Amino acid sequence: MPVNGGLPSRWTFEGESSIATTWTPQGELVYTTSHYSTLPQLQLVKLNLKSSVKTRVPLEQASEAAYDASGKTVFFVRPSYHRNVTKRYKGGTARQIWKYTDGTPEAIKLTTDYPGESHHPMWWNGRVYFITDRDSIMNVWSMTDDGKDLKQHSKQTVFDVRYASQANGKIVYQSGADLWLYDIASGKDQVIPISLSSDLDQLRERWVKNPQEYITSVHINRGEFRCDHSTRTNFVAPAKGGRFVQASRKEGVRYRDTYFMPDGKEVVTLSDESGEFELVKIPVSGVGAQTQLTKDGKILRFNPIASPDGKWIAYEDLSNDLWLFNPETKAQKKISTNKEGLSTYSWSPDSKWISFVQYAANSFQQIHLYDVVKGSYIALTTDRANSSSPVWSPDGESIYFISDRNFQSLVGSPWGSRQPEPYFDRQEKIYHISLRKSGRSPFKPADELTPENAKPKENSNVVVTIDAAGIQQRIKEVPLPPGNYFNLSVNDKALYFMSSETGLNAKRHLMALPIANQEPKPVTLTEDVRNYELSGNGKKLLISKGRDYYVAEAGTSALSKLNDGKIDLSGWTFSLDPKEDWKQLFTDAWRMERDYFYDAAMHGVDWNGMYKRYLPLVDRITTRSELSDLIGQFVGELEALHTSVRGGDLREGNDKIDPASLGARMTRVEDKGGYRIDYIYKTDPDYPNQMSALADPDLEISVGDIITHINGETTLSVPDINALLRNQGDKQVRVGITSPSGAKREVIVVPNKGENNLRYSDWEYTRRLETDRLGENKIGYVHLRAMGSSDISQWYREFYPVFDRPGLIIDVRSNRGGNIESFILEKLMRKAWFYFKGRSGEPTWNMQYAFRGHMVVLVNENTASDGEAFAEGFKRLGMGKVIGTRTWGGEIWLGSQNTLSDGGLARAPMTGVYGPERTWLIEGWGVVPDIEVDNLPHETFLGKDKQLEAAIKHLQDLLKADPRSVPAPPPYPNKAKN
Repeated sequence: MPVNGGLPSRWTFEGESSIATTWTPQGELVYTTSHYSTLPQLQLVKLNLKSSVKTRVPLEQASEAAYDASGKTVFFVRPSYHRNVTKRYKGGTARQIWKYTDGTPEAIKLTTDYPGESHHPMWWNGRVYFITDRDSIMNVWSMTDDGKDLKQHSKQTVFDVRYASQANGKIVYQSGADLWLYDIASGKDQVIPISLSSDLDQLRERWVKNPQEYITSVHINRGEFRCDHSTRTNFVAPAKGGRFVQASRKEGVRYRDTYFMPDGKEVVTLSDESGEFELVKIPVSGVGAQTQLTKDGKILRFNPIASPDGKWIAYEDLSNDLWLFNPETKAQKKISTNKEGLSTYSWSPDSKWISFVQYAANSFQQIHLYDVVKGSYIALTTDRANSSSPVWSPDGESIYFISDRNFQSLVGSPWGSRQPEPYFDRQEKIYHISLRKSGRSPFKPADELTPENAKPKENSNVVVTIDAAGIQQRIKEVPLPPGNYFNLSVNDKALYFMSSETGLNAKRHLMALPIANQEPKPVTLTEDVRNYELSGNGKKLLISKGRDYYVAEAGTSALSKLNDGKIDLSGWTFSLDPKEDWKQLFTDAWRMERDYFYDAAMHGVDWNGMYKRYLPLVDRITTRSELSDLIGQFVGELEALHTSVRGGDLREGNDKIDPASLGARMTRVEDKGGYRIDYIYKTDPDYPNQMSALADPDLEISVGDIITHINGETTLSVPDINALLRNQGDKQVRVGITSPSGAKREVIVVPNKGENNLRYSDWEYTRRLETDRLGENKIGYVHLRAMGSSDISQWYREFYPVFDRPGLIIDVRSNRGGNIESFILEKLMRKAWFYFKGRSGEPTWNMQYAFRGHMVVLVNENTASDGEAFAEGFKRLGMGKVIGTRTWGGEIWLGSQNTLSDGGLARAPMTGVYGPERTWLIEGWGVVPDIEVDNLPHETFLGKDKQLEAAIKHLQDLLKADPRSVPAPPPYPNKAKN
């Protein structure tokens, strides 16, 4: 776009991010993209703005470039930015500065003196200026263009130097919320006074028009059947007709986990108005002041549930402690007995007991009962099975619960393709325990001595009596087939529970089982339900389906008119003050990082001090994206990986149209009238659904053909051929082709929707072919892109066809992580211990599909997280050598529980990993390979894979010394009688 403003012109249409990086002295724009790389990583591309011709810089891995005055030497960063906000990082993916000169054999690494980060190279008068944290804060340094004579220039001591750009001997860089100007000649360094006239539209009052997207909890009260919605504030909606109430009205305050008090006139919630999450009561009517109940918050609290008489509130905290709080006396007492973890808890109808689920030391969920008056405990179940979802019968006679005590595998034996394993489906059954020795199951049929079961008592008169002796022996099954059950509740008519189907995209249904002694049958109340809640008086059901909510009678018949009870949320909206909202989000991220981080000492960082350092910058941000960036800056002070910041109310364009792909690399050739096909991506022919669009054999398209037209438009009429393929994925397009001989024809092509997977599949498939070729079909090859559910499928698809080869390469280069490393390692640890031989065929062995040969693992600097755990486990278990380069270094494991109120996330690493020698593993440094081999950028661009070749050579050497051939069967015994 013009410097003075105007409409922008689009130049790239590649489907991946194109990041403008620098200019060549010849006036070409240089940008980075992963579009032309088969293994996903950034490369440099030069774009001629006059001819629209693109030229790839011949480097396999390069970003953040700068050129010298001749334009023949490029200084670049390798590896590319690892996308984590950690500071003072020295892992395998730490950026380093390299240079490459046209015509030389290979690129050269310049920053060999320091394992930490060096990036954003800028060339001026024979020196390379760059950003590095050699003095513990990112600052501007320089070196000669051969990597010598280091000098420091900027002297920032509080905030890192972030981005930098140089022109005519002047460097502009960001530090904190300011831009600074450094003059190379004079050494003068000063803040640039910037005054920007703007309406700053993202700071205006904003109306949330889709509040259902932010709902964190919905609950129903006991009497009037109003529903409370906890979003970024509290709203109370009438179940059918009436006023929609905004119960809390304070800007910049987050309310979480809101529940009705028993009288239905107030809700109890968690509010962070004080700076910590405290228990607060708020009038349901929205009229009157809220009442702060607690003032001692030091850690995140959750799920405050009041007893039926309102005299106690039970809640849990992030330390896995369960607490009882008395709203009148303000007394609190901890009732959980360990810190292994908690699940659901529920009150007895007389408010004298509370049941809670606690994880035992062996990881099984166990139900305990606590006597609020006496302070004593009863273990209702043992720790030999998972028992969950305890609920009290309205008459106080029984407790019902769900437990996984049904063991029927869908797989009956290990004999079969790809070594099938047991899969236990429908493990859960519903049980109940009579609290009194003389209790009788309501499901027990009448007999001559007990012609009728006793009628349930009225709730108001219930007094719970528990005979603790022998209580675990009084367990009985509810007459219901096993299933995938969860979220149990009960009233005087029925048991209610969720039941999930089996398989991918399984739906969940709300079920009811009438409480009766004449062979009761389960009833599906309504299908495809997210979840439900039974009201406190047991008369109504709150049901969520999709993003809608319904209130229905709690009966035992299918809900044929569920829509009659739909809660009308169509007019629901509320406003936010963005600046107040952002302060809350900032504080919430800081607080949750404090409470979720695996080390309570926060790696020795003054966490309160970090809050005070960065908080003033909140007043200077103007967009939600800037807030994410700021959150990342203070989270990065922990120097831990897995600390990425993402999501939230980010403003995005509504006209994003992705280009489709023809599945090939092409070059614009004006004199040929179109785009020349240079390479058609290859994929495994055994799986034709992954095929490149141009690889369809019916089309007979070859490398060298020229694509001249798409749907009648000339391909040279646009700056990029992909501009003609926008929104054309999986649709027929008419393509004009000219062969190298000049023959013209037209074909109908169905472009691929995207190209990332196609290019990656090409890389995997060509590695496998090269392994087969160089390894003479004696070495198997398996690549794992990540460690998730789809990668289990990849493992089964690729490993079992080569399990019987004497050599195996497991390639986890650029593996993005996950959590299946123990699964893969266990498969590789299987040992053959005897052999089978019949009259014909080759011998087989037991354990089935055990790999008997030699193995290696390939890693690189982008091997991350669970990919690193796999590589380290492979080494420590003595399974073979690890070959490649030092890995990323992220080994504090985590979840995504610490979500902000707008759906954003500042991930907090939660579980550190250490070895038996009592040292923390991998984190911040990476897995060090046994054999270090680097795929250098220029020769790799030209097609060489030194790491793969080294793995093949290593296995071939092992096979020469130890061939691992299958033992020949012994002679058959001769049992003829002499």
